[in-house]
Amino acid sequence: METDKIKKLEDIRRLSGKLLNTLKKAEDKREMYNAKIRVYGYCELGSVVRNLMKLCIIALDQDSAEVPPTIQNQYIDVGLILGIALQLFPVDELEFLNEITDLFSENKEETE
Repeated sequence: METDKIKKLEDIRRLSGKLLNTLKKAEDKREMYNAKIRVYGYCELGSVVRNLMKLCIIALDQDSAEVPPTIQNQYIDVGLILGIALQLFPVDELEFLNEITDLFSENKEETE
């Protein structure tokens, strides 16, 4: 039984090294993490920020539900924003949880 627990811990350590990728511990001592997004350059980064801000303007002023006319380009690239959201979605971490669930469901079946 003890060797089984050790094997499970080794499996968890191996899986965590392979699948816990979305967050990286920040180098400062504030116990915070960093999440990275990939962009093609400053223009795309600026576009992401502008589109997020436009979307927030609309969310704040739901009555008018449009970008104010003082903003030159009123088009909101929702696809770009969703692409960033997809980059931040923790797919590997969800796979990690599946693997952990499988490891412990095997243990549950053995004890029943």
